[in-house]
Amino acid sequence: MKNTSTYKLTDLVLYFLKLGTWGFGGPVALVGYMQRDLVEQKKWISDDEYKEGLALAQLAPGPLAAQLGIYIGFVHYGLLGATLAGLAFVIPSFIMVVILGVAYKLYSGLPGMQAVFYGVSASVIGIITVSAYKLTIKSVSKLNLEAFKSNWLLWIFYLAGVVITVITKREDVLLFVACGVIYMLVKAPPKWIKQPASAPSLILVSIGFWQYEGKTLQEIGWFFLKAGTFVFGSGLAIVPFLHGGVVQEFGWLNEQEFLDSVAVAMISPGPVVITVAFIGYLVAGFPGACVAALATFLPCYLFTVALAPSFKKIAKNPSIKAFVDGITGAVIGALVGAVIIIATRAIVDIPTTAIALFSVLALIYIKQVKEPYLILVSAIIGVLINLI
Repeated sequence: MKNTSTYKLTDLVLYFLKLGTWGFGGPVALVGYMQRDLVEQKKWISDDEYKEGLALAQLAPGPLAAQLGIYIGFVHYGLLGATLAGLAFVIPSFIMVVILGVAYKLYSGLPGMQAVFYGVSASVIGIITVSAYKLTIKSVSKLNLEAFKSNWLLWIFYLAGVVITVITKREDVLLFVACGVIYMLVKAPPKWIKQPASAPSLILVSIGFWQYEGKTLQEIGWFFLKAGTFVFGSGLAIVPFLHGGVVQEFGWLNEQEFLDSVAVAMISPGPVVITVAFIGYLVAGFPGACVAALATFLPCYLFTVALAPSFKKIAKNPSIKAFVDGITGAVIGALVGAVIIIATRAIVDIPTTAIALFSVLALIYIKQVKEPYLILVSAIIGVLINLI
């Protein structure tokens, strides 16, 4: 690869270290920061390169912002750039959530910590409700009659995701894949369908810092590897998948602990998906956090570096785009279903209802408000309510 960059690899790594440390606001905000900083201000990459990276991040599974960062690292510095950019982006938030995991295990039983998460949990419901709405209109369609008519099949997948998730209280990977295949066959059947003959072959031992079981680590590795492989789009899209496995299938966490894990992801900088490290720590200490994070981010890294060289050709393939659109419709529906399930556990009285509504309205009507500020305010409200 010919290097035509006007910056050093160390400059790019330092940038992603800073973004991973101070980049609050979730995937939409993070990809916006990259566009503003790297395209408009520093001019390290072109607008076309940025758009190609964003498109690839939307097509491939895994967390959107992390994939874009990996792609940007790849643009001028190849595999080494992709690796270092991805690590620099993820490591700061990984360290922070492990520290929060230590504190959570130490103090979660204390009234003060319980009061904090009483307010924070309700605020998280409001935040992910707004995020689910934004993902719906972005990935399925806008909420008007004309859009419903032209995207009716995606809305069926979306509603199926909602209903099945609420009823079964877990995600269904087969549903996601089936929706992707059906949408591809309806909208853009690949050429080999029409010509079958040419078809290709398909420290802290007392708080559990180092405590783990080999079988549990293996289960964590396989489960989070699936999560990183089958979840498309925003980091929050992984929530229903995690809820189904972590709470329903394996019983590693209860509903409140899972909601607290999502809250930790909201108050941490960097990719929202880093909540997997917090969950891994609660389940199997520091080794669990490492295995969960590595297993979740490895698929998106491999997909990005594998597809990046030939992406321009791949991105134009209508069959691939239709397949991902179908999966995304069902996944976003599952996210909404997970929000409904979690809300029934977190919204337990009038104060938590008010906090959730406050978070929703603040995000809609106060343009400058950031999620970490909302969660901080909600934590304070929770403590004040506990003192009254």
